Order: sequence, then C-alpha cells, then structure tokens
Amino acid sequence: MLERAGVRGVLVRLGPAWREIAGRAEYPTALRSVLGQAMAASALLTGNIKLDGALSVELKSGGPLRMLFAECTDQGRLRGLARWNDPFPETLDLAALPKAIMAITIGHAERGQRYQGLVDLQHPNLSSALENYFSQSEQLPARIVLAADGEHAVGLMLQKLPGEGGHDAVEDEDAWTRIQHLTATLGDRELLSTAPEQLLYRLYHEESVRLFEPRPLAFGCSCTRERVEAMLRALGRDEVEATLEDRDGEIEVICEFCAHRYTFDRIDAEHLLSVSPAASAPTTAQ
Repeated sequence: MLERAGVRGVLVRLGPAWREIAGRAEYPTALRSVLGQAMAASALLTGNIKLDGALSVELKSGGPLRMLFAECTDQGRLRGLARWNDPFPETLDLAALPKAIMAITIGHAERGQRYQGLVDLQHPNLSSALENYFSQSEQLPARIVLAADGEHAVGLMLQKLPGEGGHDAVEDEDAWTRIQHLTATLGDRELLSTAPEQLLYRLYHEESVRLFEPRPLAFGCSCTRERVEAMLRALGRDEVEATLEDRDGEIEVICEFCAHRYTFDRIDAEHLLSVSPAASAPTTAQ
C-alpha cells in the first residue's frame, strides 16, 4: 500500500518457479519473454481478488505465437507453456498477430464455476493490453509493468482505488499522476535485478510504503490420473481401443506442463470406459 497516495499494489518476483517453466522448451527469446510476463501477470491478478481455484491467461493466434497459457492457483501454484511456429520474430507485437484471441479465466473448472473475460489485443505488449482490460472491465485505472529474462519473471501492478488511503490521499488529486510518473522511470533491468523491498522504497519512499505478508509461489501442476482418465473416456471406446491396438496394448499420456507420464493397459482402459460419464470428472483443456 502507498498510503499517502491511496494506491494499492502487488509485486510478483518469480525465480525457481519461472526457471522450471522456461526450461521445459527451447523457447525463442521473444516468446520466452512474453511467457514469463504472462506467468508474472497470472500471479499479479490473483493479488487483489478472492480466488477459489485458478486464474489463467491464455492467448491463441494464427501467427507465430500459436498458443500461450499461464496459470496461478489459489494455493500459489504456477504452470505455463507456449507453442509457436518458426521463424519466430525477434520482437513480438501482440496487436499484429492474426486472428488473435486472449482471455482471462477465473474459477474452479471441476465445480463449473468459471468467469471468462476477453482482453482487447489492440496493444503491442501484454502490460498495455492488461491495463486496458482493467479500465474497461473495472472502470479503475491500473498501471502494470512486466519483464522477464532467463532467470526471473517480475510484475508490478498499481491501482488507484476510491476511498483507499488516509485523509491526505483523498485530498491529493495529483497522487495517481505522480505515481504513474514515478513508475515510468522503472526499466526492465532494474525491475528484474532489484529485490522487491528495495525496489518499492527506491521508487515510492515519499509515499509511505506499507508492505504486507508475502505469499510464496512455486511451480506446480494440477494434472491427475483422474483427469487423464476423463479425457480418454471423452474420446470414446472406438478411439481408445484403436490406440491400444496401434501401440501394442498400452496408452501413454505425457503432461505438457510437468512431463509426468500416465500409462494405461487394456485392463485399465476397460475399467475407465465402464465408468458412467456422469460419475467422472468433467474434462478441461487446462
């Protein structure tokens, strides 16, 4: 909290969790940067809401960036991946991607409680697109800064909220403009290399910075054998049996997020196919 200005914020700094995700593929540099920014953003966006389940940022397009997925759960578990077409550009302009769709999904898939909002992609980078999303969906201004390299993925989000802060904040009509100017001095290198406490006090030391208890974040995948069984069940008996025939009586499914391997023989397949669909968990691409 920047108490003098009446501004609330969230700062996310990912280290091992991001390196675990980034190390699972040889991502082009520009794509790695955008994926890292999306990972930081997925955690940032959970900072000001009561989350039950997960929050994901997902982007699909017909261009070099085919798909990007970043997710943070209410337990602070992160996972993500991206798929692309070569050649991949040295810099990525989100607004130039053909047939691009970006969505933020919040909720619990298994309980059928999900809210999805579409993000306008008329902006070149993720920070600007998300700032526009907040101004359109919440009618509240937000300042978002994101950066990522091979070691860290970092994000800072600030919001000026009505009634936040003390008496001085209400009287200070220039507070939000002042905070934006201070934030504009922050470069990627400083954001990535500076410890959170040091960074916040360096930027906003005159704004009465108050820090709350930090929340730990770590890599974690939500894949389970039950989810894979539900996916196979949705394919139907004919396709499952054909796959068993083609693969010498065994089906192997490898999770794209964590590389965990699930195997099913003919007995396993018969068991899962005999379970009533109503009793199985709902399928989800996530």
